[in-house]
Amino acid sequence: MSSLLPLTENTGIFMASGSELEKAKGVILGAPLDDTSSFRSGSRFAPSSVRTVSRALEEHSIYLAKDLRDISFYDAGDLVFPAGGISSSLEIISTGVSRCLEMGKKPFLIGGEHTVTYGAVKGCLDFYKEITVIFIDAHADLRPTYQGIEHSHAAVAYLLQQLKGITLYQFGVRSADKEEMSILAKGNASLFSVLKPLKTLLPRLKNSFLYITLDIDVVDPAFAPGVSAPEPGGIFSGEVLEIFSLFQDYKEQIIGFDLVEICPPYDHSQITAILGAKIMREALLSLL
Repeated sequence: MSSLLPLTENTGIFMASGSELEKAKGVILGAPLDDTSSFRSGSRFAPSSVRTVSRALEEHSIYLAKDLRDISFYDAGDLVFPAGGISSSLEIISTGVSRCLEMGKKPFLIGGEHTVTYGAVKGCLDFYKEITVIFIDAHADLRPTYQGIEHSHAAVAYLLQQLKGITLYQFGVRSADKEEMSILAKGNASLFSVLKPLKTLLPRLKNSFLYITLDIDVVDPAFAPGVSAPEPGGIFSGEVLEIFSLFQDYKEQIIGFDLVEICPPYDHSQITAILGAKIMREALLSLL
């Protein structure tokens, strides 16, 4: 069955991951895409960094009163991308996600830059005609292009809105240019905060299929300094962990999850990677 997935490497070291894909309900896919990073590069190292530090954490979550050893998930390793070929890389991500869903397994991606989400959602559209994307990010990411590049981390929200069947809700935005602000004003965006507006929105989405993307820079750089584009004034790490207690009530509707933009070369104390590993633990426990 593993041959159905695209080529991967660095497999199987996230804490408590199982050794049999066939028995897994969820699949971790590393997506080390780092082609369009515009301030700090290095997010391609995030999947391996998050895996390595995950073993510093407990398998048990006090937040959710659940344990990773009681659920079935498989770490498939990192998707292998061609150097500098972002279109091909996005297609590989799309194929990986689509094949996970084909096998009846929920995909959990560790990026890489935020463009990863575009490929992942395209893969989900092979199975679901309409998807609501919960987009948690400090940045609006609504530029049609950035630095002359269409498929860019700074354009991913715009790209998602161009896909047929996608409804986008943005949370935690605290950075946007003038043109992006006019788009935000017409759309479904919550500035600065995450937890409170999510509590209000989710009951209205009980009949929707949901995809969750979490850019770790929504967290204030005091708590998550090792990111590609740090933006002061964010939420604290405790709040980002609280959202998973909300998501677990909608786990049957949530079809996929990704965590993006950890940048290990700037994460000298590894606290951002550890937060990322804890986020992945909570995501696995709340959504499987």
